[in-house]
Amino acid sequence: MKKLTKIIVLIGLIIFYTYIVALDHIPDHIVIFEGENLNVKTMLGLDLGMAEEKKNEEIIQTSVTTGKTTIKQTGTSLLQVSLFDQIPVKQVQVEVLPKTKVIPVGSIAGVKLYTSGVLVVGMSEIEGEDHKKYKPYENSGIQEGDTIFEINKSPIHTTEDLIQTVNQSNGQEITIEYRRNEEVLACSIKPVKTDEEEYKLGLWVRDSAAGVGTVTFYEPSTKTFGALGHGIMDIDTSQLINIASGEFVTSKILTITKGEKGNPGRIQGSIDGQKNIGTIVKNTRFGIYGTVKEVGNLNLDPSKEMEVAMRDEIQTGKAKILCSLDGQGAKEYEIEIEKIFKENNYDNKSMQIKVTDPTLLEKTGGIIQGMSGSPIIQNGKFIGAVTHVLVNNPQEGYAVFGDMMLKQARINE
Repeated sequence: MKKLTKIIVLIGLIIFYTYIVALDHIPDHIVIFEGENLNVKTMLGLDLGMAEEKKNEEIIQTSVTTGKTTIKQTGTSLLQVSLFDQIPVKQVQVEVLPKTKVIPVGSIAGVKLYTSGVLVVGMSEIEGEDHKKYKPYENSGIQEGDTIFEINKSPIHTTEDLIQTVNQSNGQEITIEYRRNEEVLACSIKPVKTDEEEYKLGLWVRDSAAGVGTVTFYEPSTKTFGALGHGIMDIDTSQLINIASGEFVTSKILTITKGEKGNPGRIQGSIDGQKNIGTIVKNTRFGIYGTVKEVGNLNLDPSKEMEVAMRDEIQTGKAKILCSLDGQGAKEYEIEIEKIFKENNYDNKSMQIKVTDPTLLEKTGGIIQGMSGSPIIQNGKFIGAVTHVLVNNPQEGYAVFGDMMLKQARINE
């Protein structure tokens, strides 16, 4: 009898844990476009419907045959997850965006990013005026990848701000506030005086970054752009750069290094003396976004404006990418969409793609660094952008869904 009781309790705990995991995988905030199905994975006994105060409003429609849910109005709605349609267990905020059209771009542009504070990219011993070695940062808790934004209650915007504030300490212990991911932390460090009459912390920091990439789309209705399809990471810390501001400028292609197995190629460009395109306001896992100020510098063709495809419209098979490799404007090249991961909302590997165009293969060997952000078009609709190359096979790589990029551009984070 005791054994049976234990088995029943164990089964009950497993079922309880399974429901907890299922609930945890239902996001608190979902963004979809008007007409897009709300695909939320649930399990037996978990039902999705309008929150109590909205139940009399006919703004939600669920297909009995497919289980797919559509919200029939733009704006923000509150859905409720219930256990057996009786016990409320979780609320989900759904933001429905109006449909939009974009102009795929495909041209190379330069990026200048300025961090929100200064980024710690390294640490080193300091030789004091007594010629002894010191590590003032030791045991402070601060790490590479942290962003310093305040010292002794004084804002730190640039490397120069940090140097000046540390020198003003005259060797007295200072309080540093910094961010690690979204968490705000603080520590105290006593600067070390060098024989050059300077005070140092032993921290290497950076306040800006620059490079080139491909502009994915321009959205005429909002005058915004999206690019890259992936975020800009710091080369030393491999973390997403937390930006305060940024500039988007035209770029001149200098050289193209062809990719080969085990050695990805790259596009090398120059941003010196180039024209301004606009302002960068977001650096996200799914690309960089901002406002276009000088539309003429993008060399757009308004007749190329097209709809953004919903995921159910994307098919395996032939498609085209737009990219600029010779400074003469973006050209179309053939690719094959090999796999589609429709349920993927978590990273930018939404589709597996393969370059099949002989001309592009001759020029680049496939996907190379700098082509990230190249827009993908299928059946006259914008479906996504190139994001990654497979290092051992540069003909193949990954792409992000177009709807994911548009959502990043449209929502306030």
